[in-house]
Amino acid sequence: MQTAFDESERRAWAGQADAYAASFAELCACPVPGLLDAAEVREGARVLDVGTGTGSAAAAACERGAKVTAVDAEPGMVARAARAAPGADVRLAALPRLPFADDEFDAVVGNFVLNHVGRPREALKELRRVTRPGGRMAFTVWAVPAAAGQALLGRAVQAAGVTRPAHLPALVPEEDFPRTEQGFAALLGDAGLRDVVCDTLVWDHRTTPEEWWSGPAAGVATIGQIVTSQNPVVIAEIKDHFESLCAEFAGPGGVLVLPHAALTAHGRA
Repeated sequence: MQTAFDESERRAWAGQADAYAASFAELCACPVPGLLDAAEVREGARVLDVGTGTGSAAAAACERGAKVTAVDAEPGMVARAARAAPGADVRLAALPRLPFADDEFDAVVGNFVLNHVGRPREALKELRRVTRPGGRMAFTVWAVPAAAGQALLGRAVQAAGVTRPAHLPALVPEEDFPRTEQGFAALLGDAGLRDVVCDTLVWDHRTTPEEWWSGPAAGVATIGQIVTSQNPVVIAEIKDHFESLCAEFAGPGGVLVLPHAALTAHGRA
């Protein structure tokens, strides 16, 4: 059931909830309001937030008066999400098999979760199964090619001559899809969603060099796994390149202004 990619993701995110919360979580929360709007999340709606992470979408859905269930595959994320969204039913569960009945939810949202599953089409079909006929489904993924701010850390790694280690498998080609508006919309359509629309969200994320480096330094996400798998000399070289490249994004007061772009796609079950 689990692919090599899935197993690698489980290992990569194990115990990383606090480091993620301190580095990349605020960035990833930016699309949440639009995601909930696209899924028509409103008072009384039965909502599933899949791959909830630190619970930003679950908490925002609770604030709208929805009846929220949230799941994540990492126990540390479940604990943080439960604190962030005390009104939600937060559970440990992982795609592509969820412990819910057919047609259980009025709306399903997944904020960047499809970046982290080995079979995105199968995952979407499972999410359509638990959504009632006519219910709304909305998802985000990072756009490719990456926006300049998102590419910063990867550029630092590349400048140090580091490549992706063999123990971090990429998504197999037959499961991948174009990370474009057309490609993401087609993915949802292939899973049986109707009236699919995909838009690009562009924004500037403001952070500091210290905060932005803390994620990869702790091993958060694929970029962090690449960084921390190197020896200390190479890690120091990557950090030197990172600090030099930060000058391109320097704002007032030592703030980094990092342009990002994500795809938001939604449709009806």
